[in-house]
Amino acid sequence: MKKTFLLLSITLLLLQSCSSENSSNENNNSSTYSFSQGGIITDIDGNSYPTIVTNCSNQVWMQKNLNVSHYRNGDLIPQVTDPTAWGNLTTGAWCYYNNDAANGIVYGKLYNWYAVNDSRGLAPVGYHIPTKAEWTIFINCLEGEFVAGGKMKETGISHWNDPNTAATNESGFTGLPGSSRDIAIFGNIGTYAKFWSSSEQNSSEASGYFMNYGTSACFSIYENKKNGFSVRCIKN
Repeated sequence: MKKTFLLLSITLLLLQSCSSENSSNENNNSSTYSFSQGGIITDIDGNSYPTIVTNCSNQVWMQKNLNVSHYRNGDLIPQVTDPTAWGNLTTGAWCYYNNDAANGIVYGKLYNWYAVNDSRGLAPVGYHIPTKAEWTIFINCLEGEFVAGGKMKETGISHWNDPNTAATNESGFTGLPGSSRDIAIFGNIGTYAKFWSSSEQNSSEASGYFMNYGTSACFSIYENKKNGFSVRCIKN
C-alpha cells in the first residue's frame, strides 16, 4: 500500500512539473515579439513614412520603402535610367523599377549601395540605414531567417505573386516585392524584395536581405554595390 501511494505521489509531482514547464513555455512564446504603431517621419522631400516600434529589439523601423531623391543635406541624388551608365557608377544613384515612376508610388525607389553609404545621409533626420547586425537582431526576434520572411511580408496577393507563402505580416514590417536592378537588368516585380544594409562585405559587395513570394524565409545576401535595392531605415 505504501509503495502504491509513493508511486502515485511521484507521478503527480511529475505531471505538475510538466504542466508548469509547458505553461512557462507558452507564456514565453506568447511574449517573444510584438509591435506597436509609431509616429510618422518625413524625409527632406516631404515624403511621409509610418513607423513600427518593436518590443523584442526595442527598434523603430520605417513601415514603407524609402522614396527620397535628395541627401539629407539637400544635395540631389541622380536618377539614372540608362543601363550602361548605371553599370559604370561608383557614386550614389536611384531609379524606379523598370524606370517607371508609377512603381515608385507603391515600392519606393531602388538605390545602389553607394547612395546608402554616402556621408551626406540617405535616411531622414534621426534615422539611418540598418547595419547587418541590426537586421539580424530584428530577424532573430522573429525566430530566425527561415520563418522571418513570412512574418515580414505584406499579406495577400495584391502586390506579391501567388501563393505569397506564409505571409502574415505579424512583424508589422509590411515588406513589398519591389524587386531589384541587378546592374543593368531589372528583376521580376512581385516575386521578391531585396533590401540593403549599410554593412560592407568587401570592395565590390555589400550585405543585404532577400525575401521571396514562394518561401517564408528572409535570408542575408552579399551582392554587387552597383545593384539597385529597396531601402528601409531604422531610428538612431
